[in-house]
Amino acid sequence: MGEWKAPLSLRVRQELRRELEEAAAKERRTLCNVSELLLEWAYEQLKIAGSVDRLYNVQLTRFKEKK
Repeated sequence: MGEWKAPLSLRVRQELRRELEEAAAKERRTLCNVSELLLEWAYEQLKIAGSVDRLYNVQLTRFKEKK
């Protein structure tokens, strides 16, 4: 009958919440659904990187190379 899901409460900047709500509306999804997808994706990236510091450094390096 599907997965059991546990509630999660996060504090985010108001601007980030507004932007996420806009992205969710554009995708025709709920804020909850978009947040869940992003959190799962980000966690997979963290597991690959091995630590938050390494993940942060890799993302900055890639961003700088594109400029």
